[in-house]
Amino acid sequence: MKRSPIRRRTIAAATTLIAAAAALTGCAGSSGSDGDTFTIVQYENPDSAQGQGWALALEMFKEMHPDVTVDFQTTSFDAIRQNAKIMLSGNDVPDVMEFNKGNADGGQLAAQGLLDPITDLVEERGWDEKVSGGMASFARYDENGNAGSGDWYGVPNIGEYVMFYYNEDLFEQAGVTEIPTTLDGFESAMDAMLAAGITPISSSAATSQGFNQMWVWYSLVSQAAGDDRSAIDDFMFLKEDIDFSTGPWAEGTQRFQDWIDKGYVGEDLGGLSFEQATVNFLSGDTAMLIWNNGEFARIREQATFPWNYFTLPGAELSMGSSGHLWGIPAKSDNKDLAADWIDITLSPEVQNLIGQKGGLPLAGDTSTIDDEITRTFTERFDELVESDAMTFYPDYPVPGFLDFIQTHMQAMSNGNETAEEYLDALQQFYDDGKAAASEG
Repeated sequence: MKRSPIRRRTIAAATTLIAAAAALTGCAGSSGSDGDTFTIVQYENPDSAQGQGWALALEMFKEMHPDVTVDFQTTSFDAIRQNAKIMLSGNDVPDVMEFNKGNADGGQLAAQGLLDPITDLVEERGWDEKVSGGMASFARYDENGNAGSGDWYGVPNIGEYVMFYYNEDLFEQAGVTEIPTTLDGFESAMDAMLAAGITPISSSAATSQGFNQMWVWYSLVSQAAGDDRSAIDDFMFLKEDIDFSTGPWAEGTQRFQDWIDKGYVGEDLGGLSFEQATVNFLSGDTAMLIWNNGEFARIREQATFPWNYFTLPGAELSMGSSGHLWGIPAKSDNKDLAADWIDITLSPEVQNLIGQKGGLPLAGDTSTIDDEITRTFTERFDELVESDAMTFYPDYPVPGFLDFIQTHMQAMSNGNETAEEYLDALQQFYDDGKAAASEG
């Protein structure tokens, strides 16, 4: 359904990526009473909806604990993903930390005893009433670090879903006046864009931070699954064996290769990061950007053209998930304060601020959102959660999957690998990872 456009004719100051503000192996430790230092490590952009939510949470926390010195450290997603085990194994650890969900990341930290199981705390504080269903799937891990059951090890605050942001001027220039409702219709619209000299989708395929191609691929796999999420859940939660040469995997991957060959996702993607893909879209060089709500606030502030968004046409299942998790390190000396921090991030004040900024809060009140496009954007997320239509992210099931997938996305994008070759490699890597996970 087409939504009312937002017009922006001024460019806000460019948002920069977060620099690693703290050495991950040197986080100050803290003891368990007021008057000491309480260390928080997170990686959200301060200009993002979550970043602004954390700023309010920090004010509220300091008001609650005026005698506590707070060390609020900002690092990067990749720094946490690559160094969390080292950081949490040391003698000086943060008191509360944001980390990536999924078997490959959070599950490994949980299985290795580096995070506290917080099931009792979740029930005492009522967090399980605010975060439930599919949004809780990646907050819980069993003894082998596999998601979906076992103790809680983290708490998400927001959700995510992947969509196509689009430039209405370029759509009009290509003669596309209505948002397609089927995948075939979407491809016809992209053919019209190519005929008009317009690159349809801004994408990226660098092996570090080149996430866009992975999201295009998995969105097409999700679409090919129709309304049957059994193949997705078997893959994600390591249930039944997966044959990647058939079903939605084969169909979606072949379609992905077709999109590359037709030029729908542009050219020379191997060296591009998601930041460069976003800049190309904001510069008006491409008609669409595939991304999640993480760039909503930025696009709203920086786009100089009328824009809007839609989820993949013809898809009953959409790529999306709960957000990153707040967890309490096993060696934290300030676990009570850590619980207070998590509690504040789930408070109505913080959650509704995140909602106002387009951050898709899990415990917010969507009706309080004043801006129409932001409220509609959030209502779409609520619909996906209610219908259990989220297919999560493809790198979750086994360790090393993100690096593996990005490497093969680059190879396919450069024309150095076919869909069949990728699926063969995917089968081997996944099966090996699943076997290792079952051994514990």
